[in-house]
Amino acid sequence: MTRLTYTLLIVNLAAFALETQLGDTQLAALLLWPVGPHFRPWQLLTSAFLHANPLHLATNMFGLWMFGRPVERAVGSLRFAELYGAGLATAGVTQLVVASLLTDKVPTLGASGALFGVLAAFAILFPNRIIVLLFPPIPMKAWVFVLLYGLFELISGVGGLQPGIAHFAHLGGLFGGVLMAAYWRREYQELLV
Repeated sequence: MTRLTYTLLIVNLAAFALETQLGDTQLAALLLWPVGPHFRPWQLLTSAFLHANPLHLATNMFGLWMFGRPVERAVGSLRFAELYGAGLATAGVTQLVVASLLTDKVPTLGASGALFGVLAAFAILFPNRIIVLLFPPIPMKAWVFVLLYGLFELISGVGGLQPGIAHFAHLGGLFGGVLMAAYWRREYQELLV
């Protein structure tokens, strides 16, 4: 069963529909602002259910559907919730740290950080599963895909490529997923001893 994956899909779609009805002031209070006068702790959660446009929403939800279902099936809904939360939290905290070092204080939004946590777990749980990129259609093992994606995010973040994308939040989410998967592996090994 992958109830949580589908629940997250529905919640994100509903949040986007609600987001289109909010005024700028109401919406701004839900975005993740750098630490300062506009920051509120709840933004770490609310910003993860908001998306900039339909394409942003569609790509995140496609990734959640594609990678979330097998991960949730493998680890169960409770652990999947922990994983999603870990990716969300580490992405948000990473973004806050990076934003504190920048002079341009802009807010962020989106489920990408949590999705990167799911991607990390997918690569650890199913390292040899083949993923075929859409553009260009190149088949590769899951662990290779996630490693290359992480390197791309690092290079993009450091090099300032693709401005307006929170590359370090993505890396933070990836780190959260790796932490959760490492914890599960340690727990599993303890049961074997």
